[in-house]
Amino acid sequence: MAVARKDAPPYLRIVAELRRRIAEGELAPGERVPSTRRIAQEWNVALATATKALTVLRQEGLVEPRARVGTVVAAPAGRRAEPDHRPRAAAGSGQELTRERIVRAAMEIADAEGLAALTMRGVAARLGTAAMSPYRYVNGRDDLVLLMADVAHGELVYPAEAPAHWRARLEAGARALWALHRAHPWLAQIGPLTRPLLLPNLLAYADWMLSALDGHGLPPTAMQDLNILLYTHVQGVAVHLEREAQAASSTGLTGQEWLDTQESAFAALLASGDYPTFTKVAEGFGADGYDLHLNKLFELGLTSMLDGLTPLVEGGGGARG
Repeated sequence: MAVARKDAPPYLRIVAELRRRIAEGELAPGERVPSTRRIAQEWNVALATATKALTVLRQEGLVEPRARVGTVVAAPAGRRAEPDHRPRAAAGSGQELTRERIVRAAMEIADAEGLAALTMRGVAARLGTAAMSPYRYVNGRDDLVLLMADVAHGELVYPAEAPAHWRARLEAGARALWALHRAHPWLAQIGPLTRPLLLPNLLAYADWMLSALDGHGLPPTAMQDLNILLYTHVQGVAVHLEREAQAASSTGLTGQEWLDTQESAFAALLASGDYPTFTKVAEGFGADGYDLHLNKLFELGLTSMLDGLTPLVEGGGGARG
């Protein structure tokens, strides 16, 4: 197996080392390879350099991005028999560089590695173009993230026929938004609620939700409050999708593996006697313990909120104050 020369560019040395780990079975098919952040830390390189190294491995068929997981080792059938040391042009690099291609490449990075791993240089590396080329189409990273968010919200899938009942319509909209955040966890990391994103496709979602509340005697302020309340429920649960991915990337531990390291500290807190009700509940979980499922929390929260809204909506907007 060829080894990169000591004077080779940093990204090629990284590629050679990761090739070795894959070839020797240290990284098995389906197993996560180091994220761009881990590579940058381990080799003391910029995120763009780390992205370039993973891009070369992806072009060679050795690795593949997997949404909400990261970059994983590809199945053997997808590998090149004799990879060379020279960086190949990115797939489709013969195509004209466009804003759409830049946005899609950025979304692929964010889906696989998280929003923190997204850089303009990384996008350029993924597209196999000069580092400054994307700036001809977008003003910078912040502008790019907004374009990504609008394209993502354009992927919302609503029922072919809008439910007639207000509750069914709100449920359909909230579940569509939750599915979107599951596909693009980085969406929950963009901007505070107090600084709303004026994106056409996000406004289309708001229009769908508000139409469910229209005609029930609710004042405009109440309608918008309820729309925002349901939106923040989705976003509030979804924010932990990306946070968990970041934690797994930075620590190298899955959520369960991290919990295992906290077992003795948790047991000591329960044994202290300072938290009797919490201890009673924790002991009630039994030997299997408590499994936190974000999908379950989303559904529980959505049902509870809609149950609570029923008297208000169906009561003709009685709570106007």
